[in-house]
Amino acid sequence: MAIDGLIILDNTGRPIIQSGFRSVSAAYPSLHIDALNDALAKGDADPVIHVPALHTNAPCACCHVRHGDIRIVCPISGDIDPLFAFAFMQTFMETLREYFSSVSAAVLMGNFDVVYQLLEEMLDSGAGHPLTTSPNALRDIVIPPSLLNKLLGAANMGYASANAAAAFSSPIPWRKAGLRYTNNEIFFDIEETLKAIVSKRGASLSNSVVGRIQSNCKLSGTPDLTLKFSNSNVLSDCAFHPCVRLGRWTANKILSFVPPDGHFTLMDYRFTPASSTAAQSSIPLPISLDIAFDLTNNPCTFEFNLTSRLTSRAIDGFVAEVKLGDVRCSASTVAGTGGLGSTSGPSGSRDVGWMFDTSSKTLRWEIKAIPPSTRWKLTGTFVSSNGTTPRPTHAVQTRLSISSHTFSSIKVEELKMTGEMYKPYKGVRGNTTCDIEWRW
Repeated sequence: MAIDGLIILDNTGRPIIQSGFRSVSAAYPSLHIDALNDALAKGDADPVIHVPALHTNAPCACCHVRHGDIRIVCPISGDIDPLFAFAFMQTFMETLREYFSSVSAAVLMGNFDVVYQLLEEMLDSGAGHPLTTSPNALRDIVIPPSLLNKLLGAANMGYASANAAAAFSSPIPWRKAGLRYTNNEIFFDIEETLKAIVSKRGASLSNSVVGRIQSNCKLSGTPDLTLKFSNSNVLSDCAFHPCVRLGRWTANKILSFVPPDGHFTLMDYRFTPASSTAAQSSIPLPISLDIAFDLTNNPCTFEFNLTSRLTSRAIDGFVAEVKLGDVRCSASTVAGTGGLGSTSGPSGSRDVGWMFDTSSKTLRWEIKAIPPSTRWKLTGTFVSSNGTTPRPTHAVQTRLSISSHTFSSIKVEELKMTGEMYKPYKGVRGNTTCDIEWRW
């Protein structure tokens, strides 16, 4: 089989809504819900949980993912890759965001009828195969919730059925026919993520940059766009939206497509430096972090020295976390512009501060904004709560973001449009997030 169905649970483990499960017995969904709740009661559950088969010899598994105060559960059975289930759950969650903006248990219960219709249109509960997943096609079949639609439905005026009859009238499945906008514009967000591991000597053990181009299209009619990048040769392992013509990209690295209406992901890619040297050494890290622990004294001491390597851009939302174990902790922060030691940032400060989470035994250091070429320091002490020698993890996890910056430095060189007479407005911006592990 493929996907047996879909279940949405609240934060207490009770089901909010589920698909039909027409090909299995009525007890099958409850079996997976109980297995998941039992695993969660014991602690963090694996994303894929084995479930004993019910009246069959086929292996069964429960795939689940959490979003806010809800959890989406996807039971699977037989010879099926769990990644197929996770891909469908991600698509379903993105569709819910398209319909409701914010997704929570209260929102889903308040729009039960819309959510159930989406389940019926997106998943064949009998065969277990995805059906209609394009947001533009779904909006014509399942009308997004609004006060006007609810009033028309209560008055039985037949607006929804008339609109659904024209759901597949467009020859292009991902774009509606007859779209009209007062301001014709299209926006591109280039989002890149750096993941790296740095050794205690400061050498980069591994790093990679993956990117995604998100688009928001508000163009009238049926425009045919051609998008050209300034340095597309650094992009590899590309995955495209179905609207992209693969032949044009393969031949000359140009994106040719008729865009969907509204928000969509145009492409995913991996940044591969054009340098002939090792790729890992070709991606410079935006910060450096020197870590020092002294576990021989009582209390034990630690010191973090952070330096921004960027000379023209600020770093936003810096967070460093390290697990200290079963200890009691105290710390202080020092920050300066260009050098160490001018401005204090005590715990609880709006811009810089630290905290120790007693439940997870994690020390957390936060800096709201780091100006270019500045240095910051966190020092502190900790003692073991049970009298033994503390054993902190030998890795510090850091996260940060950089606005208007990409590692690949790709730029939209040219945007051409055919098929329509107007000239569209084009907006492009970049953003980078970093997830770096520093070992000591």
